[in-house]
Amino acid sequence: MSTDLLNSIHSPADIKGLDRRGLKQLADELRGFVLQSVSRTGGHLSSNLGTVELTVALHYVYDTPHDRIIWDVGHQSYPHKILTGRKEQMSGLRQFGGISGFPKRSESEYDAFGTAHSSTSISAALGMAVASRNAGVSRQHIAVIGDGAMSAGMAFEAMNNAGVTPDINLLVILNDNDMSISPPVGALNRYFARLMSGQFYAAAKNMGRAVLQHVPPVLELARRFEEHAKGMVTPATLFEEMGFNYVGPIDGHDLDALVPTLQNMRALKGPQFLHVVTKKGQGYKLAEADPVLYHGPGKFDPAVGIQKPAAVPKTTFTQVFGTWLCDMAEHDPRLTGVTPAMREGSGMVAFEKRFPKRYFDVGIAEQHAVTFAAGLACEGQKPVVAIYSTFLQRGYDQLIHDVALQNLDVTFALDRAGLVGADGATHAGNYDIAFLRCIPNMVVATPSDENETRLLLTTCYQHPGPASVRYPRGSGAGAVISAGLETVPVGRGIVRRQGKDLALLVFGTLLPAALKVAEVLDLTVVDMRFVKPLDAELVRQMAAEHRGLVTLEEGAIMGGAGSAVTEFLNSAGLTCSVLQLGLPDRFIDHGEQGALLAGVGLDAAGIERSIRARFIP
Repeated sequence: MSTDLLNSIHSPADIKGLDRRGLKQLADELRGFVLQSVSRTGGHLSSNLGTVELTVALHYVYDTPHDRIIWDVGHQSYPHKILTGRKEQMSGLRQFGGISGFPKRSESEYDAFGTAHSSTSISAALGMAVASRNAGVSRQHIAVIGDGAMSAGMAFEAMNNAGVTPDINLLVILNDNDMSISPPVGALNRYFARLMSGQFYAAAKNMGRAVLQHVPPVLELARRFEEHAKGMVTPATLFEEMGFNYVGPIDGHDLDALVPTLQNMRALKGPQFLHVVTKKGQGYKLAEADPVLYHGPGKFDPAVGIQKPAAVPKTTFTQVFGTWLCDMAEHDPRLTGVTPAMREGSGMVAFEKRFPKRYFDVGIAEQHAVTFAAGLACEGQKPVVAIYSTFLQRGYDQLIHDVALQNLDVTFALDRAGLVGADGATHAGNYDIAFLRCIPNMVVATPSDENETRLLLTTCYQHPGPASVRYPRGSGAGAVISAGLETVPVGRGIVRRQGKDLALLVFGTLLPAALKVAEVLDLTVVDMRFVKPLDAELVRQMAAEHRGLVTLEEGAIMGGAGSAVTEFLNSAGLTCSVLQLGLPDRFIDHGEQGALLAGVGLDAAGIERSIRARFIP
């Protein structure tokens, strides 16, 4: 497909000279380029194909970057990146040294606000609108948020605030594609469909028509009243009651509707709300048919589509969890599974099919997920909350106040712990060890391989109180996985290799690298298994038998597992040299996972180098 017109667009200023036909051609070329580009690099696809026309219209109507566009989550911002001078950089998308897969303020002046987590756009846009008002700057502020992200409380907190904030220029665009990452859930998503298709509404409408069909003037009056009544039960009511002027819904792929609507709304003052309906994967039939599969694909041939790999891939940690969850649910009828809108990502598809009445997707509402699980635990259920490490940060108060303080029996399965590769700093689970181990009653387990993950999931599930098991994205060393539901003693580590002089205390999946280094330097290697409770007696023994200890974790050094070891040594009055290896006190950008680990010295070569520098002259 030709990209002649797209190639002439170097900034949004170049779009403004196009006529309507040119805009449509640009949208077609842009969609084709997104498909070809993402197929070569991997990345988010369905969401970006669905926002092509909306992106073109926004940059055509608004004066960016003076006017601010905030993309909620930001996984749909590739067309925006391409139109704002980053087309040639798309070949390095999500790769080390390349551009981010999300909006990033340091990357472009057109990225008004850095995003990657859901439901932050309206709050940020409102803050910017107030700042512009206070500074006397005439500027538009547009928050583009998906229907899935609108299920989070933060979006409504922001709208509640915006509706009573005077003299602001704020437009919220609801990009309604009936699809977040997992299928959207919850009452708000079903609100309009239920009311408009309900038996009461249909029966009342049909009865009125039957009675009035012989009185045409009255029938026409009734029809108009019906339209008015319909308006009272559509989303307009909800948003207008919050102080917004609601417009829509309109076709988000129709530039003839989008452009004049946005032009009209730009002239309006106060909080505005535009409801656009789009389709994920628009223009690529395979993605339209399966937007979940094409949500975040790797490299593929667009002409063929995503194919199953010829070789059987290694079992991922997510798959280990999914299998364990089904096995444990079969064993214990009290088990319930809870996820905040990450059914596929957390490996719960099979669980939902086998145990639909015990599966709960609460939408993009991490705070609610944690407290909902606490309520289940209060009444004798045994909830397992499957949540990414980086998303548990959003439910931290609930974790402390609603679960740990009451010592409730909730198990947290923390996927994506440690570095996550292409998704970068926004999705990296670098801080869970530090923020979990300081909470009383909390157990923190760090399995070293796939089988240990299953063992520690069972152990933490059987523990009568709050417990967490952290495991990384992707696959591990390929350990043979037991089919049973065995447990290990809580707070007990295990010596994996006996050496001399120095002992490596390993927390998590860096164990294979540690063993490789230990073979070269003849070191003792301990798989600690738990950060909390720490195996204090094993640490005491290692300190007595070795002249130095090396702690190793794929998590933040500050406040992490190594800190737990040094705190114990200090409290016990033990003197031992300790080298703490982990993630440094900085955000780590996107790139290939192995390269990122090597970059912070957590591959075998880096670990050996650090040990030699500290202990071996």
